[in-house]
Amino acid sequence: MKVQLAYGQGCLAVDMPDGRTSLIEPSHAPGLLNEKAAVFDALDHPIESPPLKTLLRPDSRICIIFTDITRATPNERLIPWLLEKLSFLPREHIVLINALGTHRPNTPEELETMLTPFVVQNYEVLNHEAEDPEELIHFGSTRDGTPVLINRHAAEADLRIVTGFIEPHFFAGFSGGPKGILPGVAGLETVMSNHGAHPISNPQAAFGILDGNPIWEEMRDVALRVGPSFLLNVTLNPEKQITGVFAGHIIKAHREGAEFVRRSAMQKVDRPFEVVVTTNSGYPLDLNLYQGVKGMSAGARILQPGGALILAAECREGVPPDSPFDKLLRQAKNPAELLALITQAREPFPEQWQAHIQALIQNRADVYLHSSLPPEIVQATHLKPCPDITQTVMAELERRGPQARVAVLPQGPLTIPYLA
Repeated sequence: MKVQLAYGQGCLAVDMPDGRTSLIEPSHAPGLLNEKAAVFDALDHPIESPPLKTLLRPDSRICIIFTDITRATPNERLIPWLLEKLSFLPREHIVLINALGTHRPNTPEELETMLTPFVVQNYEVLNHEAEDPEELIHFGSTRDGTPVLINRHAAEADLRIVTGFIEPHFFAGFSGGPKGILPGVAGLETVMSNHGAHPISNPQAAFGILDGNPIWEEMRDVALRVGPSFLLNVTLNPEKQITGVFAGHIIKAHREGAEFVRRSAMQKVDRPFEVVVTTNSGYPLDLNLYQGVKGMSAGARILQPGGALILAAECREGVPPDSPFDKLLRQAKNPAELLALITQAREPFPEQWQAHIQALIQNRADVYLHSSLPPEIVQATHLKPCPDITQTVMAELERRGPQARVAVLPQGPLTIPYLA
């Protein structure tokens, strides 16, 4: 059977064996007929909140928090529509903050592509700086005593409008909601605490879990501590069409959106598979290998111990090279050594959470990568190069016997497969 895998800005066609392949995808959700009208209606009739306009005075100062280039949020539509709704405010009272967390800054050209040239040229648009103490304000401490540091533009605003989209998240349960504040506009020290080895190791820090998830619960508590915030989150289908709009209270509106996503994303599987092929849902999430751990995590949920996991992720920006993630991977000779390095360290490493989860998966599976990266780069990250997915699948099935089966997740982490 021919399968189309989400890959880069297109699809990768691969042949899978008939009779031994299970295709696992989210339930289809149709795009809204009039996206702009749905957004305006959600702003006027929000969830557990007064309408956005009634929360503001003519002199209110607003901070709009938006997702960076690695996220599929339709910022180029959502942000101009939101600003149209806020047109009664002076433009100089509005600042837009790119919720980078610990990611690289986006270039002026990327910001124009993300937000439209009009927005960038007519409003103050800033990249969040997680490591600049002059740009951060203190809000108490995390559960482990680490300072909670938040971008000062977000902290000093009369109202924060947190935009983004909701999808399954491999250790925060679901993206969107309070993630726009922590890690989105939080200081590096705060993010490293929240994403530390101890909370990452908690079994509740997983796809689809909010209540009891220590990482998400701390995100929630910090977001509420910072002050009043208004949520504008959307849900998307694989065609990147908006399927739902969830506006209002930052926690209650997010929860409704998460339950909407859960109904389409959760897919039951009767027993684990010997081989799993997954993706990182294509561009923009498969821009680099750092993000690729999300696709690995989705596939690993239904992989038999000792099985083979194959990730298709373009990685056009590399690992990225010389990033904290890349440097951490190169400090270890193998996944077991990497896991020991992270869990036994006295101080956390920047971006260790992705390496930690990758090492946990590799501890119980052979992990292959099909990407645009040179084989030597793939091997340096402790993964096995996979130039031909079909050939690798057939070899792994043959090695495991005639009863071995393969599962394919064409949309990767947009699907939450689970064992019945």
